[in-house]
Amino acid sequence: MTKEIKVDLCIIGAGSGGLSVAAGAAQLGLETVLLERAEMGGDCLNTGCVPSKALLAAGKRAQAHRKSDIKGIAPHEPDIDFSAVKDHVFETIRTIAPNDSPERFRDLGVNVILEEGRFIAPDTIQAGEHIITARYFIIATGSRAVVPPILGLDKDKVFTNETIFALREKPDHLLIIGGGPIGVEMAQAHRRLGCEVSVFDMGEILPRDDQSNVDIVRKALLDEGIGLHENISVKEVIHGANDITIIIEKDGEEQKITGSHLLIAAGRAPNIETLNLDKADIIHDKKGITVDPHLRTSTKNIFAIGDVAGGPQFTHVAGYHAGIIIKQVCFKMFWAKVDYKALPWVTYTDPELAQVGLTETAAREKHGGNIKITSWHFDENDRAISERITTGEIRVVTNKKGIILGASIVGPQAGELIGLWALAISSGLKISAITGMIAPYPTLGEISKRAASAWYTPSLFSDKTRKVVKLLQKLPL
Repeated sequence: MTKEIKVDLCIIGAGSGGLSVAAGAAQLGLETVLLERAEMGGDCLNTGCVPSKALLAAGKRAQAHRKSDIKGIAPHEPDIDFSAVKDHVFETIRTIAPNDSPERFRDLGVNVILEEGRFIAPDTIQAGEHIITARYFIIATGSRAVVPPILGLDKDKVFTNETIFALREKPDHLLIIGGGPIGVEMAQAHRRLGCEVSVFDMGEILPRDDQSNVDIVRKALLDEGIGLHENISVKEVIHGANDITIIIEKDGEEQKITGSHLLIAAGRAPNIETLNLDKADIIHDKKGITVDPHLRTSTKNIFAIGDVAGGPQFTHVAGYHAGIIIKQVCFKMFWAKVDYKALPWVTYTDPELAQVGLTETAAREKHGGNIKITSWHFDENDRAISERITTGEIRVVTNKKGIILGASIVGPQAGELIGLWALAISSGLKISAITGMIAPYPTLGEISKRAASAWYTPSLFSDKTRKVVKLLQKLPL
């Protein structure tokens, strides 16, 4: 029996972006329907950010046992129960899941329907037996891992981020195709949990980040015994009875590497196939749904947010998009639009790698010689020295007037430290604002102030400044 529903707002997809819009709109008084065909919380909670960070935490704890950098503490090889580590991963998901549950959102006033939605008109969606008419629609269906068309590759015999966390047996040798954040994070986590690991990429690992900082991460991965095969082409995959062989080519020479399991981390595709977008006159392509800076699609009453909108693919971007939607739909602030100049991102390796704004390379391409670089190293930070976590640095890019254009951090807690620089960029601050900050001692956060202070060192301690100081000393007390 068909059930007709008429509401203010219908959201398709209960990932981080869709949930944020639903919670805000319902609490602001809009009649809101939320559709989800699979699991509430989307990729981030169930197969992405949360399980990966839980697995990385287990690897980091195991690695701490192996360290011999503090005298008096004897290192040893930890006893690792790989299957029990996966219990930790799923306990973490279960702990967070109630925040994203249908019950919580129904308590907030959201009509949660666990069905797949598809357009039948620009103002109407069908979801199971429900026909939903709404003033506004928000498409927040996210993305999924893609398996590239490699000769011999059987997609049913490989893992992606959607399946790797359910693997209970410890891989003897995990092969990973893809050297982006997912690939390198999973490489380090599995290596620290006792697996042999090899990573393959047609380019270099982590290409979007500051390459001098990526070099530090690369060395850390190599030092831990991870095999990195960069700038190669994967010619063929051979599935054996109990193993998998990858044939790669580099500089005209072929090489075979055999492992026990294969993880594909080589890109993602938007979840749009079942939406019937043509029925709603929504323009889209293989990258996702085409949106304007206000996240509006080609159909005026329909918006798209998060991964499906074809922009940066981060959970925090989906949450940022949600805020822009709330401004427009609830408060009619239709001038609200995206601005990624202060977008931070983090790769949670050890050391962590964080970026906000322009890298040095991007800044030179955009501003030419009108930039200035300042930096500081963790081996000159007293807290880092005391904890023996001195690998890494911060690099800050400004224009010649000191306006902050970007910051790159590699080192301990880089993801926590980058927030200060994101705020500075979004607020249009000069680097003098950071030098004027009082940083508690001893903290890792002091590195930001030291880098900012170093920006002034050449001019502050110049011959010209010394002459000025000398003249000032002749003034009366």
